[in-house]
Amino acid sequence: MYLSRVTLNTTLRETMRALVSPNIFHGAIESSFDGARARRLWRIDDLKGKKYILIVSETMPKLEHFAEQFGYVSEYETKDYSPLLDRILEGERWQFRLTANPVVSKMNGKIMAHITPEFQKKWLSSRAKRLGFSVDENEFQTVQSKWYDFRKKNGTGSFRIRLLSVTFEGILTITDAKQFRETLCNGIGREKAYGQGLLTVVRCKNVK
Repeated sequence: MYLSRVTLNTTLRETMRALVSPNIFHGAIESSFDGARARRLWRIDDLKGKKYILIVSETMPKLEHFAEQFGYVSEYETKDYSPLLDRILEGERWQFRLTANPVVSKMNGKIMAHITPEFQKKWLSSRAKRLGFSVDENEFQTVQSKWYDFRKKNGTGSFRIRLLSVTFEGILTITDAKQFRETLCNGIGREKAYGQGLLTVVRCKNVK
């Protein structure tokens, strides 16, 4: 597995378009890989006044064109993700960041977004066990919530996509190391093509 990061240039017109319509990023990311198209995990990160694209993939991407189109020619990197995955152990506590699309299926089959932080946190807590970790409601929070509303082209025209993107940050405890590694590689929830579902962790030595 590989983890890639590209610094975005938010003054570029194409980048501004893609930040509103994430299907543009999706297409460009898939074009950065050889072979058949697949659905790689990715997300937009805001850190210290800059925006980045993070990508998790089974093969190494070729990001030269992506960086030229949306960022800066030399500001991208790809690292082997395996060393971090190999350090995952049950019982450890890690600092995490997740951008996801928290929704609920209604009786009529309609998918509705959880729009309040309370239910967004419950959405994550209710899924944590089967994803290989646990969270305490007092140790994580929602730090960003954003609606996307854009149109995606298909063979005969276009259709509307509207989704809520929520970013969570906090501390988690690993309960099933094998399952948690799969979660890091496969993501959480719906709308992964549009930058949702990517969970990342950093070891937090000072947390007990």
